[in-house]
Amino acid sequence: MMGPVLAACLLIILSTAWISQANGATCKKDGGVCTCNDQTKNVDCSNIKLTAIPSNIPTDTDRLVLNYNKLRELEPTAFHGLKELTYLDLDGNKLQTLPPGVFDHLVELDELHLNYNNLRSLPPGVFDHLTKLTILGLGGNQLQSLPDGVFDKLSQLQKLYLQENQLRRVPEGAFDFLSSLSDVTLDTNPWDCSCRDILYLSNWIREKKGTVSNIEAAECDGGTKAVLEITEEEAAEDCVYPNTTTAIPTTIITTPASSNDDDIPELPVPQENFQKFLGYQEPDHLPTQPQCLMSISGYLGLMMFFVLISAAILYVIHFLKKA
Repeated sequence: MMGPVLAACLLIILSTAWISQANGATCKKDGGVCTCNDQTKNVDCSNIKLTAIPSNIPTDTDRLVLNYNKLRELEPTAFHGLKELTYLDLDGNKLQTLPPGVFDHLVELDELHLNYNNLRSLPPGVFDHLTKLTILGLGGNQLQSLPDGVFDKLSQLQKLYLQENQLRRVPEGAFDFLSSLSDVTLDTNPWDCSCRDILYLSNWIREKKGTVSNIEAAECDGGTKAVLEITEEEAAEDCVYPNTTTAIPTTIITTPASSNDDDIPELPVPQENFQKFLGYQEPDHLPTQPQCLMSISGYLGLMMFFVLISAAILYVIHFLKKA
């Protein structure tokens, strides 16, 4: 009599383990939602309406694409197991803040794309461990200020995108350690050219004119004058700006959370500029149903689980009747 009971228990254990593996998987081949390439070590989780980063991303992943999803926040340890990552794309999500230390383990990272989110501030030192970074995209956000020294460790950085934010100034010496810089986008920011703080940026643009691309497009608020043309007489005021480096606006804190994702307002992103900037192409097929907690493979696994249990019970009953 122990034979069928033991067999039933074994079936239950095996099926439960299989379901757990399927539900915790990242790659489609294992029952997850992302496309993985074992040869190139690429994981593509783009445009599948993710509200959280999948668990169990392979630790040897080289490129991780998470753009065009609905990510609103990141866990501080979201990328801590991905020490071999060289490319991370988070463009086109709804991120409002970045937790301190979220990128600290990505010491091999070469490209970081955070364009067209809703970032209003950056934590101090958020990029300090990314010493191999060559491309950093922060365009199309709501950044109101930059922390002191936020780019100081990025001596290998070649391209920096800061266009379409709410920047009125940059800290004194903000770009001084970017010795490899060749391209910076500063346009479409409300640069305050009446304040003395703008003189650092104005002098830096004049100094780098001809060696760093796109910097001459920076204009004073209202588009009346280029930042590089500002003189000390024009920027005579000593302005004091509110500390928005780490503060979170109260409107974000007090806005009631909605359980219906359809109630979340879309970001005011100019789609034409967005698609042009990111080189976006409409995929052949878009998901038509909201993402569920369990993948299709997970549901199949659950069905198999119940089938196996039923078969085991029937087998035990049949054996007892014969006995």
